[in-house]
Amino acid sequence: MAIRPILSTLARHRIAAGLIVAEVALSFAIVCNALHMMTVRYEVLNKPSGLAEAELVNIDLRALTPIDGADALSDDDLRRLRALPGVKGAAIANQVIYGDNNNNTGVNNEPNDRGTRVSASSYAGDEHFLPVHGVQLVAGRNFQRDEIQKRSAVDANPDARVPVVIVDRKLAEALYPGTSAVGKRVWVFGGRESQIIGVVEALSHTNPKQASNSTRGSQGAIIAPLAGNFRNGTYMLRVEPGRRQAVLKEAAAIIREVDARRIVRRGETLLDMRNRYYAEDRAMTALLAGVCVALLAVTAFGIVGLASFWVAQRTRMIGIRRALGATQAQIRGYFQLENGLLCGMGVLLGLAGALALSQGMLQPQGAPPLPWFYLPLGALLLLLLGQLAVLAPARKASALPAATPMRA
Repeated sequence: MAIRPILSTLARHRIAAGLIVAEVALSFAIVCNALHMMTVRYEVLNKPSGLAEAELVNIDLRALTPIDGADALSDDDLRRLRALPGVKGAAIANQVIYGDNNNNTGVNNEPNDRGTRVSASSYAGDEHFLPVHGVQLVAGRNFQRDEIQKRSAVDANPDARVPVVIVDRKLAEALYPGTSAVGKRVWVFGGRESQIIGVVEALSHTNPKQASNSTRGSQGAIIAPLAGNFRNGTYMLRVEPGRRQAVLKEAAAIIREVDARRIVRRGETLLDMRNRYYAEDRAMTALLAGVCVALLAVTAFGIVGLASFWVAQRTRMIGIRRALGATQAQIRGYFQLENGLLCGMGVLLGLAGALALSQGMLQPQGAPPLPWFYLPLGALLLLLLGQLAVLAPARKASALPAATPMRA
């Protein structure tokens, strides 16, 4: 089929053709970047934290009046909480993922700030920390009971030393790339030397989105063998499936029984904390999906409307071509090719728009660059949409009998 007559016809309808080209270009640029951002947010929403989230319950306490002996009270709390039916373990952590606290520290692989220095998320817990959180050791060992110190005592002693630590794989690789970090030394906690005795697979930053968006964010996690109390930490319970809500109620009763001057400020499952933390991301993903659907619908209706208008305007031309022997397939092919040219020009224009939108607006906000494969994917989507949208008007045009326009 000759393209020159189609181009000549489009030249006589520049405004209408230009609107379709601009509409396709705008849809292409926005849809490509929206799909990319939806994929990025989906990966964030489903990124594993390294914890047994489905089994974890977080309990945060506050004292109504000044209370002495926080360490002893917390030890009593933990003993009773571990005895609850369905509770696999209990520990106190200085911070919790998806929570509102965030502790980081600098870690060196040489003394006096020499060598490699990285920022790491700083956790503290006793020998129960790893099994309660469900964190898996990949090398070395867990803390032993005689290595645990009370955090309150360490905080009060400026000369205190933390002899051993556990790190995650990410931090181990940053400090000692290509070799085992077990047995190696690090300088942290006031510049004092500590030995790495274990490496865990992964331990997420308490604010995963902030850590992943920052170019200078956390490069892993480090765990110190420090036992906290209800004042400087939060209770984490690992609970059997189906018992989480019941354990929350029973735990609150135990807290009151041990010392009624304390209240549960917040008690919730880690899954609830995760859902709240990512609520904005889920809403944004849904919004982007809605924008994509709306843009594609508007583009499709625009193509249908324009094609239907042109069929009505070209009734005589179609009749003449039918009288000269043009088949229904050739008439349909004419309108489909015409639409393909318009959508193709819109896609080519939209390529530049998609790249400009990514580089000029999204990347400065911390978004990764638009992957190249979204461009052919978006082009295929818009071209198929254009062909589907023009199909009904094209079939209507091909169904016109040869005699009808000759009598007009």
